[in-house]
Amino acid sequence: MLGLEYVLGIYNMQHIELAEKLGIRKQNINMWIKGKQNIPKKYLPVLEELFGLDSEYFTKELNEIEKLEIQKEKLKRDLNPVIRKHDLQYMTGEVNDLVEVPIYDKEEINSMERTIEKAKLASRFKQALDIIDNNPYMDTYKLIVELVEKVPDKVLLHKTIEALAHYYEVLPPWVVSEPEQEEFEGEIFEVFDDNNF
Repeated sequence: MLGLEYVLGIYNMQHIELAEKLGIRKQNINMWIKGKQNIPKKYLPVLEELFGLDSEYFTKELNEIEKLEIQKEKLKRDLNPVIRKHDLQYMTGEVNDLVEVPIYDKEEINSMERTIEKAKLASRFKQALDIIDNNPYMDTYKLIVELVEKVPDKVLLHKTIEALAHYYEVLPPWVVSEPEQEEFEGEIFEVFDDNNF
């Protein structure tokens, strides 16, 4: 589904209504949505302004994460949330650093942010599984899923994963969740070193 069509659906806007706002015929909108004609560049800034979205969303096929991002922006426009505070969170991927994440006064927005973050993690996990076709450690991935399902709130699981991330230098040494983490890691690293890991 082309982004423009999805956006119109989210905003509950008919083709004729958009055509009137752009000062064009409804047939032009139909041609854009069916992919028979590209959206002329002169209308992209108008669409950006009208919906509060980057122009790239209107001209391409959307993935699930992009659809969620559009839903979030629509929700923001509807609710006009205020940022109450910022939480410092470690982000992996493009940034690999601590970043300030806004916490809004409307739980619907915070919930949508968490949903998007989960979708991104699920996508990355799937990509990680696809790196090696015949992965000899597939049982390990199964165990990871089992642990996340059965003990997602256990401190030991979190501390051990963080320790592994430090051991393999996925996390920089200065990113530590709790003061006692360094002591825990020192002890677990001795076990790794004693067993030639």
